[in-house]
Amino acid sequence: MSNVKINTIVTRTASYSILLLMTILIIIPIVWMISTSLKGEAVIYNTPPEIFPSHPTLDGFRQVWVSHPFFAYLRNSFLVVSTATFFSVCVSTFAGYGISRFNFRGRGFYLSFLLATQLFPSIMLLIPYYKIFMVFGMVDHLSGLVIIYISFTIPFCTWMMRGYFSGISKELDQAAAIDGASRTRIFRSVILPLALPGVAASAIYAFIAGWNEYTFAMVFINTDEKKTVSLGIGQLIGEYRTFWNELMAGSFFALVPMLLIFIFFNRYLVSGLTAGAVKE
Repeated sequence: MSNVKINTIVTRTASYSILLLMTILIIIPIVWMISTSLKGEAVIYNTPPEIFPSHPTLDGFRQVWVSHPFFAYLRNSFLVVSTATFFSVCVSTFAGYGISRFNFRGRGFYLSFLLATQLFPSIMLLIPYYKIFMVFGMVDHLSGLVIIYISFTIPFCTWMMRGYFSGISKELDQAAAIDGASRTRIFRSVILPLALPGVAASAIYAFIAGWNEYTFAMVFINTDEKKTVSLGIGQLIGEYRTFWNELMAGSFFALVPMLLIFIFFNRYLVSGLTAGAVKE
């Protein structure tokens, strides 16, 4: 057997072993979460613990809906994140198209500024945002979270869309212009349909970023009925006692939308991130 073939086998074996290990590390917490959510309160503290409950029960799932306004948490999250995602994708799509197609003064500075915004931790903006929202009476309003999430996701989504539009040949614009199409018609009928995978990737990124956000929601939202699902899960942790089956059931409900997004739209996310990273 040649050295090249041996090296190939070793490389593949090592790669698959690492992937298998990473998969196990990712799956174990999910399995444990589902297992705990199906256990009764008395069984959770058994020693040794049961990985697969011998007497599964749905009491944890039922209590999440009966004892807590969990539907309101999910509704608020969908409302805030969907609105923020819509505006973020709209702005970043137009901005990305403009950057990739037009040479204007300050273009390089704008691109550098987009990257620079990603270098600083978002927590630095907590106090400035709070003071501004206090002035405008937007503390404890879901609209404040929408504005925050839009500002966090637009820079990266714009960079992603710019990379995707740059991968579409400008000759298509020129050919459509020769046929008499306006710039708006070119964008709407020619370029945008080709960039839909990038738009989908930007939307997925913005949605996931908003859905998982906790810190700003915790600071700006005080009313229980206005809390998002990330805060709602925190509400399941009691001061003196925590019902772990309810906590895991709530976490499962919060995880389901993300799992569905990755299952059905992961190819768009991968293609969008790849295009934004390597294409000019």
